[in-house]
Parts: sequence; C-alpha cells; structure tokens
Amino acid sequence: MTDTATTASAKPAAVENVVEVKDLTAGYLPGVNILNAANLTAAKGELVGIIGPNGAGKSTLLKAIFGQVKVRGGEITVNGESIVGLKADKLVSRGVGFVPQTNNVFQSLTIEENLQMGLFQRPKAYAERLEFVTGIFAELGKRLKQRAGSLSGGERQMVAMSRALMMDPSVLLLDEPSAGLSPVRQDEAFIRVSEINKAGVTTIMVEQNARRCLQICDRGYVLDQGRDAYTGTGRELLKDPKVISLYLGTLGD
Repeated sequence: MTDTATTASAKPAAVENVVEVKDLTAGYLPGVNILNAANLTAAKGELVGIIGPNGAGKSTLLKAIFGQVKVRGGEITVNGESIVGLKADKLVSRGVGFVPQTNNVFQSLTIEENLQMGLFQRPKAYAERLEFVTGIFAELGKRLKQRAGSLSGGERQMVAMSRALMMDPSVLLLDEPSAGLSPVRQDEAFIRVSEINKAGVTTIMVEQNARRCLQICDRGYVLDQGRDAYTGTGRELLKDPKVISLYLGTLGD
C-alpha cells in the first residue's frame, strides 16, 4: 500500500495505462472544489475500485472523467489523449463508457431499443456488439422486446451496463452498481462486473460496499476529502490496519 505522495506511479513502464488522472481539481459550484488534486490510473484490462466515506468525491471523480463536472485543474487522459472539456458524445467516441447510479435506462423503450441507443454512432456494428453483451448478460438476449420500465432494479442495471458496452469502450465507468439492490442482486451485480472485466474491458468502479469492491478489484483507491488517501491492491487495502480502522469498519459491514 502507498500513501497519496506515491499514488499510482509505481507501475512498470511496460504497463499501458488506459486512463490517467493527475492532480485533478473539480467541483460543481464556483469556488467550491469537491476534488482536490486527486490521482488515479487504470491499466489496460484492470478492474479499479474507488471507495471512501460519503462526500469524499467518489462519484464526482467519475463524473469529472465523463465531462459532467467542471475541471479546474489537472489532467485526464484516455489512451494518452486529453479528454478534458469534451462532451459526452465525443467521450463515447473516444472509448469512454459511463453507467450512472440512477436514471440509467430509457424506461419507455425496449431492451433492444436501449441497446440500439448505445450504438447510435456505429449502428452497423449492432449484431456484433449484441453478441458480445448477450454473451455476458444472456438473459437480456431472450427479452429484447420487453420494456425497460418493467424490469427490476438489478435487471435495469444489466441493461445500463450492456448499453454502455455496445460502443466497445476502452474504459467503463460504473457509479455504485450495487446501490439499492437486495443482497442477492448485489452479489449478482459484482459477478457481472467481474465478467465484464474478464472479457477484456478496463473498468473503474465507485462502490459503497467497500469490502466487496476490494475483494474483486485488481487495485483500489480510498478517496477522502477529494484526495486519494490510500491506494494498493484490493487485498492489500483489505488487510491494511489504517484502512480497516478508518474506512472498512463503517463502509464494509
């Protein structure tokens, strides 16, 4: 485990970083910063988890990467190119997929129509990408004509993830994928996240269920007061006394 002074730089030179966030400062209101020089990297094929107390800036970090929060300082790159200031359509075309915590499906549309919306920039690739996402979410392939509004919370989460995957993103950003789900559905959500990552998709996940998040992620970040307070492998953070006493005691139960 390392502290914030050495965060995310101790990776071998041969490792390709898909996402790099350096000294990021961002916030919603003028003069009020939620993120204060936060750092994060995600190498190709990694599953990176972000945990921390409420108000630490976890979701804000994802929204800043996806252009939904004003960036006031620092840098964000995807595949070596800056994405700061780009709008959502440009970010999607650059390989950034984002699944928000709420309002993440078009409820009046069918599952199939939701997936088509996810691929509006590349409609000719629909059959190929449908095969990929239904390889992970097989049950959706059997219910393509069902309206998304009739689905359970866990099923809607599957549709939202699938729609984001339709554009074959370089990185998938997941904001609280287990939020509001029953314990059984939470377990299913984490299994799905692991399957997405094992299929080769670099994944960055914000999650309030800290212990479960650290159990499945390759590396984790603990955010506190808008900064990356600790980072290390999931197992290192699970066993670190400071992380346990300060964060896991309340976040991981």
